[in-house]
Amino acid sequence: MSLLHYAPAMVLLLIVVADSAQLPDPDLWGHLRFGQAALASGHVIARDTYSYSAAGGVWRNHEWLTEIIMAVCYNSLGVVGLKLWKFACVATTMLLMALGLAETGASMTIQMNTLALAAMAMVPQNQFRPQLFTFMLLAATLALLARDNYRGRAPLWLLIPLMMLWGNLHGGFIIGITTLATYTGVVAVQDLIAGRGLARALRLGLITLAGTLATLVSPYGIENWLVVINALKVHAVHPIISDWQPLLPAMIKEWRLAHVSVIFFLCGILMITAFTVSFIRAPRGGDLPLSVIAAMMSVAALAAVRNIPLAMVACAAPLARHTDLIMVRRRDRRLARSPADLSAPPGDRSGVNSWLVAVIALVLAVVAGLFSPRLAVDATDYPVGAVAFMRRHDLHGNILGEFGWGQYLIWHLEPGSKVFVDGRYDSVYPEAIVNEYLDLYFGNSGARKTLSAYPHDFVLLPVKAAGRAVIASAPGWGLIYRDGTAVLFARADSAAAQMPGIPIEGKLPPESRFP
Repeated sequence: MSLLHYAPAMVLLLIVVADSAQLPDPDLWGHLRFGQAALASGHVIARDTYSYSAAGGVWRNHEWLTEIIMAVCYNSLGVVGLKLWKFACVATTMLLMALGLAETGASMTIQMNTLALAAMAMVPQNQFRPQLFTFMLLAATLALLARDNYRGRAPLWLLIPLMMLWGNLHGGFIIGITTLATYTGVVAVQDLIAGRGLARALRLGLITLAGTLATLVSPYGIENWLVVINALKVHAVHPIISDWQPLLPAMIKEWRLAHVSVIFFLCGILMITAFTVSFIRAPRGGDLPLSVIAAMMSVAALAAVRNIPLAMVACAAPLARHTDLIMVRRRDRRLARSPADLSAPPGDRSGVNSWLVAVIALVLAVVAGLFSPRLAVDATDYPVGAVAFMRRHDLHGNILGEFGWGQYLIWHLEPGSKVFVDGRYDSVYPEAIVNEYLDLYFGNSGARKTLSAYPHDFVLLPVKAAGRAVIASAPGWGLIYRDGTAVLFARADSAAAQMPGIPIEGKLPPESRFP
C-alpha cells in the first residue's frame, strides 16, 4: 500500500516541511541572470562575459536548462514563481520517494516515519538551486529500481529519456549513472552466484549504457562530462564552501551558530544509522543492490553535507524494508508466546483527520512564506551595504570580490562591472585563478602577486578575511567603504578614491530582500 492512498494529507504536510526553508542560495542571482541571458539571446551562452580573469573563456554550463526554467518562473511570477518551482521539485521528490517506499511492502507506520525523517533531514539542502532536479531524478530512478527489485518488473526503459533530461539540468547526472552501474553490477554478481545466468544483468547493462550515452545529448556533448569530473575533484575552494564540509564538522559548526538547526543534521545521521543497524539485524531483505547504493550515498553524505538528500532518497526504501522485517520477526515471536495477541490489520485509510492535517499543511506553507513575494536576504551574509554604496556613487569596474558574493555582484552591477571569480569555479575558471584568489583571501605569500597581476579596480572582501590586511598595507590602494560585513578598496589614483569623506562608515540595512 502507498502512503499516497493511505495518508495523502500527511504526505502533503511532509512536503511542506521539506520545502519550509526559503533562503537564497549564493548562486541564485547568477542562475537567474544566466537563464535570462540565454532567453534573451535565444541560445546557450558558450563564452564567459561576466568575469575579467577568464573573459571570453569557454563556459560549459551543465545547468543551462535549469537556469532557463528558473528564469522563466521568475520572469513570469517573480519571487513567487521561484518558490512555486522549488515547491514543485520538492513535492515531486517526496512523492517519488513515497512510491519507492510502497514497493517495499513495509507497514504504513514504518513508511510514514521513514518519509518524515527524510523530509526533516533534507530541509537545509532544499534551496533555490539546480540540485533540486538531481534529488528529484534520483528519486525517480530509485523508484523504478525499487519496483524492479521487489516486483521483478518495471518500465526501466524510462531511465533512458530520464538520463537525457538529467544531463541538461544538472551535473548530478553522474550520480544517476553511478546508481545504475552499481545496481547492474550487484545484480550480475547475485545472479552468477545463484546460477541464474547473466540475462537480467545484460538487460540492465544495456539500459545503463544507453542512459549514459543519453547524457551526451546536450549542447556540450562530451564536454559536459569534463566539467562534472572537474567539479568532483578535490578542489582548493571546497574548504570555503559550506556544502562541501564533512557532515560531523558541519554539524559542530552549526551547533555553535544556531542550536535549533542541528536537528536537521541529527535527522540525517539518525536515518543513516537506522539503515545501517536495520540491514545488519535483518540482512536478507532481497534488496542487496538497493542497499549497496544506499551505503554508497551514506558515505558520500558523511564526506559532504551537500549529499545528505541523496543519502535520504537512497536509504528510504532499504530502511523501510529491513525495519519491517525486524518488526515482523518480533511479531512472530510475540505470537508464538501468546497466540491471542493478534493486532488488528491496518485499515484502508489512516485514522487521522485528513482535512485537519491539510489545513495544518496550508497554515505551515503560509507561515513559511511559500506564497509571499518576499525573500529575505541576510545583510551579514552578502555585501548589501557595499553594493548599495557603489550603485549610489555610480562606481563600476573590475571587482575582486569574495568568492560567494560573485554572482550577487553580477546581478547588481553588470554590465558595467565584471568579477574576478564566482561560484562557476568548476565550469569557467582555471584552477590557477581560483588558487590565486585563495592566496589573496587568506593573506598567503602569493597575495601581492594576485593583487598586481590583474587589472582590478576594486577589492571587496568580508571583514573577517585575512586578505584585507594585505590590501590595506599595499601601496596604491585605499579604503573607501566599510561596514559590519564588508570592506571596499579602490585604486588610490581612481576617482572613487578621491571622493570626499572616505572611507565611509556604512550601516547594514535592518532588512534586505531578494534580489
